[in-house]
Amino acid sequence: MRIIAGTRRGHTIHAPKGLDTRPTSDRVRESVFNIIAPWVEGARVLDLYAGSGAMGLEALSRGAEAAVFVESDPEALRTIERNLDKLGLTGARVVRHDAVTGLGQETGAGRKYDLVLADPPYDMTDYQSLSRYLPGVLADDGLLVFETAAKTEPDVPGLAVRTSRRYGSTRVTVFEHR
Repeated sequence: MRIIAGTRRGHTIHAPKGLDTRPTSDRVRESVFNIIAPWVEGARVLDLYAGSGAMGLEALSRGAEAAVFVESDPEALRTIERNLDKLGLTGARVVRHDAVTGLGQETGAGRKYDLVLADPPYDMTDYQSLSRYLPGVLADDGLLVFETAAKTEPDVPGLAVRTSRRYGSTRVTVFEHR
């Protein structure tokens, strides 16, 4: 895996060992960032189910002001920290929580994000608990990028689908406030 564009373009990044994480492919990541490019510069980013941190790292490389990486797996957390150190990126915070707990804390603290990147496990079926908090952390003009299995069409109450695209076995749905 590599950073696609920005100040760290071409730098390789590490992925956690094992099969518990499924990093977003370079092709899908590039397509997503082509869609959300106008929102990245100066953005506050929340990367949920961060895994390797590839999505948040890409955002920082492209000029995002800050990124919070939320991940529960210890190996993935070490990988994110290793990638941040290797790339010399600043403005990042790494949080060890499951996504729902992390979202709840960010909502409770009143934090808002311009970009929320969510890439839950493809076999996840309970999006309701996650969806309950997502509108609360999204800035008024912010975007939620939701990566799921291609057959899944997520619905987030309070948010409207801006675009939904399929890339092989992956669906990327971009939401905005209604």
